[in-house]
Amino acid sequence: MKHFICTFIPVLVLVLALGGEKSLQAYPLDGYFSTNIQRLEGVLKVQQGKIPGKKLSAGALLDTQKVDLRLINHSEMQIPAPDAELTDRILALLGEDAKEYGIAVLDITDTKAPRYAASQGGFKANPGSVGKLIVALGVFQALADIYPNDLEKRLDILRTTMVTADAFIQNDSHKVPFWAGGNKAIQYRPIRQGDSASLWTWLDWMLSASSNAAAAMVQKELLLINRFGKDYPVAEKVSQSFFNETPKKDLGEWFTKSIQDPITRNNLNLKTFRQGSFFTRKGKSMVPGTTSYATPQSLIEFLLKLEQGKLVDPFSSREIKRLIYMTARRIRYASSPALSGAAVYFKSGSLYKCRPESGFVCKKYQGNELNLLCSVAIVEHPASTHRLHYMVAVISNVVRKNSALAHQTLATRVHQLIEKDYEKKESIPGKGHSQK
Repeated sequence: MKHFICTFIPVLVLVLALGGEKSLQAYPLDGYFSTNIQRLEGVLKVQQGKIPGKKLSAGALLDTQKVDLRLINHSEMQIPAPDAELTDRILALLGEDAKEYGIAVLDITDTKAPRYAASQGGFKANPGSVGKLIVALGVFQALADIYPNDLEKRLDILRTTMVTADAFIQNDSHKVPFWAGGNKAIQYRPIRQGDSASLWTWLDWMLSASSNAAAAMVQKELLLINRFGKDYPVAEKVSQSFFNETPKKDLGEWFTKSIQDPITRNNLNLKTFRQGSFFTRKGKSMVPGTTSYATPQSLIEFLLKLEQGKLVDPFSSREIKRLIYMTARRIRYASSPALSGAAVYFKSGSLYKCRPESGFVCKKYQGNELNLLCSVAIVEHPASTHRLHYMVAVISNVVRKNSALAHQTLATRVHQLIEKDYEKKESIPGKGHSQK
């Protein structure tokens, strides 16, 4: 079993490529009216042909009410023992690079007979931006702790709390979408100090555009929510005093409580899934942290609990799922053409490292010393009926090869495998799968 737990690494080239492509977004488009996430209005106008931009695929057009928890009535479901035959077939898809992959697939199309395949399910590595799922979990856990019986208050804080970018964003070049009514197009640029948006928008920037700057600001707000409780949001002067006057050791303890306690409280294993630090250098310098890691099996466990509404509560699970619903150009695993008609709930993160090598040119996702890529996805196909429903978690470290393309190819093969299985089953009278 391989372990790649990364801290600071002094290297010639070390790049965090955590999914900041300008077109990558999430949350259902009609959610603009309930969340006030501004860029959703812009994307909706693109879809309507009112402003320029690429229109969405069929799988990205579900409205908010249709992006829901599919296993809310199957709370007893657990990950079954690996199916040896399915695991062998999944393993065959990886070819000669199989030893450099950890992969887990949970097929829940038939809720009465879920199937699980895993090869190196304990493959442990830094998951990059996938760790931002834990940050989101922390925020929803903190809000639920303060307002356990008041969903409207939680929504109000997400919608109306304005967060202004400060030094914690340093340094991040990921672009995020900016939109204001009356604009002729959605604008994409890195976040700058002084940019202000609602807490819900910062969550969206963190999970959709995968901005490290946004993640750092959300992490900062997470500490403030836990520290000040019902007094949150607090004035900027109070926030500055907390971070400037609290000893670093105490800040580190607040951070550990805020970011790690929700893992264990939601019956996930902190030994196999942990976000240990801030996502920016400035954040790391301000607040002490530790290492981050995940395994494919731990990620499947997270996704299963999400679908069951067990992450904090159904409200929180549902909102996290909506925040990772793909509603723009898809990348990496999610970019497979086979998934164009599917609803895909997706997060990925990469870490690659290059060293001098004759004839080798270092490129994104193609490190020759380290080339980690982590992808997690829930697939409902077709989006409107979710005839097929499965979850995938992949962590790979295949050096010198384009890992983004490899994950895209793998997604196609996994989908075709599952689709063929159910085509065969449905062709046999009385063997169709259970409906949700």
